[in-house]
Amino acid sequence: MRLKTFHRKKVVTVFLVCMLALVFLAGRLMKLMLFESEYYAKKAQDLHERERDIKAARGRILDACGNVLATNQTVCTISVIHSQIEDPEAVIRALTEELGLSEETVRKRVEKRSSIERIETNVDKEIGDRIREMNLAGVKVDEDFKRWYPYGTLASKVLGFTGGDNQGIVGLEVKYEDILKGSDGKILTLTDARGVELPEAGESRLEPIAGNDLCISLDANIQKFAEQAAEKVMEKKSADRVSIIIMRPSNGEILAMVDVPEFDLNNPFELNSVDAAADTATQAESDAGQEESAGTDAAEAMTDAERQDAWNRMWRNGCINDTYEPGSTFKIITASAGLEEGVVSLTDQFSCPGYKIVEDRKIRCHKVVGHGSENFVQGAQNSCNPVFIEVGLRLGVERYYHYFEQFGLLSKTGIDLPGEAATIMHKMENMGQVELATVAFGQSFQITPIQLITTVSSLINGGRRITPHFGVEVRDNEGTLLKVLEYPEGEQILSEETSEKLRYVLEQVVDGGSGKNAYLEGYHVGGKTATSETLPRSANKYISSFIGFAPADDPQVIGLCVIHNPQGVYYGGTIAAPVIREIFSNILPYLEIEKDEMREIQDVTSDH
Repeated sequence: MRLKTFHRKKVVTVFLVCMLALVFLAGRLMKLMLFESEYYAKKAQDLHERERDIKAARGRILDACGNVLATNQTVCTISVIHSQIEDPEAVIRALTEELGLSEETVRKRVEKRSSIERIETNVDKEIGDRIREMNLAGVKVDEDFKRWYPYGTLASKVLGFTGGDNQGIVGLEVKYEDILKGSDGKILTLTDARGVELPEAGESRLEPIAGNDLCISLDANIQKFAEQAAEKVMEKKSADRVSIIIMRPSNGEILAMVDVPEFDLNNPFELNSVDAAADTATQAESDAGQEESAGTDAAEAMTDAERQDAWNRMWRNGCINDTYEPGSTFKIITASAGLEEGVVSLTDQFSCPGYKIVEDRKIRCHKVVGHGSENFVQGAQNSCNPVFIEVGLRLGVERYYHYFEQFGLLSKTGIDLPGEAATIMHKMENMGQVELATVAFGQSFQITPIQLITTVSSLINGGRRITPHFGVEVRDNEGTLLKVLEYPEGEQILSEETSEKLRYVLEQVVDGGSGKNAYLEGYHVGGKTATSETLPRSANKYISSFIGFAPADDPQVIGLCVIHNPQGVYYGGTIAAPVIREIFSNILPYLEIEKDEMREIQDVTSDH
């Protein structure tokens, strides 16, 4: 009896276990059929479907006149499907010959057992068409796109470039990636269980969607003028680098941005020989005739890390990525703060004996014997350090720092380019009288060129802070306007009255002061020169610069030129001011900024 009861329990237990297993399996089956059917159907389809990407055409970049600065070239991607290859040796021979690759490389990829193996990308369409016409089993030729820059090196550090995947790497290409990139399409083909495509099934396509066009404020003609002027002065003065920015001070639209030497956008990984030599040279500096070969040898001798570093420096945009001591161009900011606060007037008198004693420091003027008695306007014309030191001291640390912040100098400009550097400035609590004195004439701190020209633009345009930018509009590939790009409305950082006084002072600097070499007949030009010494001071290296605008009474264009380490004469008024004058002489008529007839009469009269 006990045995029967035991067996009965075992049967019931087994029965219950089986029922539970059946319930679980039924539940699992229901889940698969009702809730996960789409997922597994897709998995099953993928087993019998091969997928190849169709790259979307990237949107173009157009300048202010509609000139195409960045576009696409049709190229091909060559791939092989191992399971479909009928004559491997014929495929290897054909691809080796047409693509210019080594037989070893092609063979390795052809013989690799994979669903699809890419042999080469960015193949000229002509070559791709020839390979397609061979009708080699297992060889696929898909059309693709390669970024193309019609102007080569023009505005290279602004535009940037794309990588092999057609994604932006630097410059506007990466900043506006979401606008330019588009959506890739697909080619779908059915295969059997062995992965061989079924010829009768054909193929289905998911068409790509092209990216949108970006319209920018940069003007190719003005960019050319600026680049030519920069290259000319860099060669003449054997300078390390020259940066130029041309902007509309009213709204922040950038018409040109130059940082020579530029690089070839269509070959962005081809190192500049000078840059390459600078990275790895272990011998004494080569003379001009040896420079190219030295650069080539250095490039070949580089490690991967050194080569990457050289690329980064070559692509670097000094206008936004690098800071420097602005020198006397920064006296514009000191003058603005002093005039706004009322600690100085245009007629205030000063005396310059050639230095100014601040605490225990004797801070010299650039004119060792001094400028003697002068009013504030004359002090600006003379670029007299003691005058601006005095204005800074009258303001005091707290008030000066307040204006430094109010003018936007402690924050970035917000320009639509990646990698903008920030101002390097003393903390207010660490600023003593000596630091205040040196800051007042543009030393002991650093800003970027874009920050300087943006701030000066804001001070001369009536006192409104602007946001520098390139992006203006977004259009589709048929030219239909999709979006107007907007930027933060500027705050009033200076009164219109003070802005007017400032413009007057800066016009006098060009008319009869240190900026006289920027004087342009028939036009009212305002501006300020600067010559600053780089750190360490013992290196005797200088940065020469000039910032100028026109017309002085109603600024429509502003330009900044920064020359790094010029040889020989290095004064900003002597070598940088003429650069802006030359650019203005070309672009003011181009921008239809008319000469002042009364100014022309005055100019003629003064000549006689």
